[in-house]
Amino acid sequence: MTEKFADMLAEDGKKNSLGRAEEVVQIVLSDKTRLKELYLCLFEDNAWLRMRAIDAFEKICRVQPEWIEPYIDRLFDDFGSDTQASIQWHMAEIAGETELTSTQKRRAITWLTERLQDPHVDWIVAANSMNTLATFVSEGSVAKNDLLPLLKQQQSHHSKAVVRRATKILESLS
Repeated sequence: MTEKFADMLAEDGKKNSLGRAEEVVQIVLSDKTRLKELYLCLFEDNAWLRMRAIDAFEKICRVQPEWIEPYIDRLFDDFGSDTQASIQWHMAEIAGETELTSTQKRRAITWLTERLQDPHVDWIVAANSMNTLATFVSEGSVAKNDLLPLLKQQQSHHSKAVVRRATKILESLS
């Protein structure tokens, strides 16, 4: 009998661990038909399970981004307003790892910009959003002058890692 991903991702020794997420990644990479099952785990009530599911989803994206591309619109429709930091930071990564249509890219840019306009944005969300927007600048999808004020704002972030990342990106754009 095939073990359900929701059960696999709910199991763990520690709540903040990735548990069996890597095992789920390997199963999906060997059987693409189970990707939808993984996506549906993002709707579970358990926040730790959702964290593991989005982590696995993004790791699959790194290897097979074209498998994730059909989910982009759904991802933003279903989770664009989700406040769970792990969902947000992986969405920021996925936006930079997939081939987006022009409409999807505009939507991603707006979404990423909104994350960086929030002075209380989670530090990993901020870092991943800055990285993806910097990639979009290098591709010519975002004007450098649109990113600069966001980076300058992030230089006041409470996380030293975000301040360093914002400074590094600013220097690379100069």
